[in-house]
Amino acid sequence: MLALRKTAAEPGLRLEDVPVPTPAPDEVLVEVETASVCGTDLHIYAWDEWSQGRIVPALTLGHEFAGTVVERGELVRNVAAGDYVSAESHITCGVCFQCRTGHAHMCERTRILGVDRDGAFARYVTVPGSVIWQNDRSKLPPEIATIQEPFGNAVFATSEQDLAGRAVAVLGCGPIGLFTIGIARASGAAVVMAADRTPFRLGLAERMGAGAVVNVDETPDTAGWFLEQNEGFGFDVVFEMSGSPRAIADSFLIARNGGRVILFGIPSRPVEIDVAEALIFKNLNVLALNGRRIFETWYRTRWLLESGVVDVRPLITKELPLEEYETAFALLAAGEACKIVLYPGGRAPAADAEQARAREKVPVDAGRWQHR
Repeated sequence: MLALRKTAAEPGLRLEDVPVPTPAPDEVLVEVETASVCGTDLHIYAWDEWSQGRIVPALTLGHEFAGTVVERGELVRNVAAGDYVSAESHITCGVCFQCRTGHAHMCERTRILGVDRDGAFARYVTVPGSVIWQNDRSKLPPEIATIQEPFGNAVFATSEQDLAGRAVAVLGCGPIGLFTIGIARASGAAVVMAADRTPFRLGLAERMGAGAVVNVDETPDTAGWFLEQNEGFGFDVVFEMSGSPRAIADSFLIARNGGRVILFGIPSRPVEIDVAEALIFKNLNVLALNGRRIFETWYRTRWLLESGVVDVRPLITKELPLEEYETAFALLAAGEACKIVLYPGGRAPAADAEQARAREKVPVDAGRWQHR
């Protein structure tokens, strides 16, 4: 099968023909229909400092996916061949203190799909049956089902506080920040404002429900802008989703006294904070979060997406065959895309197929993208 892999300790990825994996007794083999690209994949592609300390080539990337079970190991009972599924990418040990006390998302022995073991940027992937998530194809098509995993991050972040009637600020309009805006608006937030440095993403923030947006590269006093837009008042809840040291500092400035700051973005280097002035004297409630609650967050995610309360379709910038991965990574690196969905099986996305029919007015060759 064709797989997108990090084959050497250097920037870039390669498409390789590799054997179809065989599931272990506690695993299932999934034929991948869609696999969306994450910021983590971009870090691995660039071979940055984090990747160099974490990734061991050769490795197949990809941890957000949807597909169909084609084989199961003899010990798997919760999944059957033919099931339409996704998966929690964090594979936890099940026996540590955190796992045994209902906090598996904090497991210190977590292994991540596409990071610590081969992932889903391939025609087939093996996944432990314990992390498989059942989908309803009539309610979640593959291009949406693959986004459940990252969408769950925003669900986790927003579910830790009451947003109804609150003034909310979102700093960083990557996918998780944009999901957060949509959820905050759907949750009844009175005010939602957002900041980023990319015009493309700021436009998406407005589509997701932000009442006002600011380009931080064009506004030196971003904190002042937020306070002015909110009639001089601080914000009840501030979501820091970028990991930028400047944004982290601004998040503490724009939160009201006694407000809450959610730190979800991951800085690329240590950040210095004036704990007394920024936190203690303001009586701030600061919460640092990562990942999702396994599997509580998945149920909330399913309900939000299946009900249509939050529409994530505007955030799918491109749908491409796996072979066009270079285009996907280039668009993401340039800030000109939000979520890009890859098709490892080589199927042309339905939307692209419709456009092709309209242009050519000839039948579509359903097998033209097939890898032979």
